[in-house]
Amino acid sequence: MQDHLSALAIDLGQRLRLAGLTVTTAESCTGGWIAKCITDVAGSSGWFQLGYVTYSNAAKQDTLGVPAETLAAHGAVSEPVVRAMALGALRRGCADIAVAVSGIAGPAGGSAAKPVGTVCLAWANGDALVSTTECFAGDRDAVRKQSVERALRGLIALLPTDENPKGQQ
Repeated sequence: MQDHLSALAIDLGQRLRLAGLTVTTAESCTGGWIAKCITDVAGSSGWFQLGYVTYSNAAKQDTLGVPAETLAAHGAVSEPVVRAMALGALRRGCADIAVAVSGIAGPAGGSAAKPVGTVCLAWANGDALVSTTECFAGDRDAVRKQSVERALRGLIALLPTDENPKGQQ
């Protein structure tokens, strides 16, 4: 899996470099793993701005500007929250594209409505803000790895290509 994540990060970096764009990350359950994968690539300082690890609700509010009302109404593991995280990272990180993730990696913390493995992700650029909720299987490590993979794939999908000039998912 790590080789797969490395290949995705290399692909992302090449695409960002060719497009002349930069990326920032806002992470909760992945604890900086997305940023680690990106910065494992030599030359990543040319396309990676910074990464936020906002594990607590207070950090999401203070660091990324997630409204307390959004957290209270939807919970930290929700699309409205990751959308706010992505927009906050995009603005505060002075980047062209951002990814945000919040989830329940386990082994505890799940509920009937949001079982262990529930992960919300969002991606933002100047033209698009998209989000999704996934339910990944496996232990804590497996849920986090799958979250990182989905985050990297979503960043790649949001980048412009010849076939998709606006780069929307």
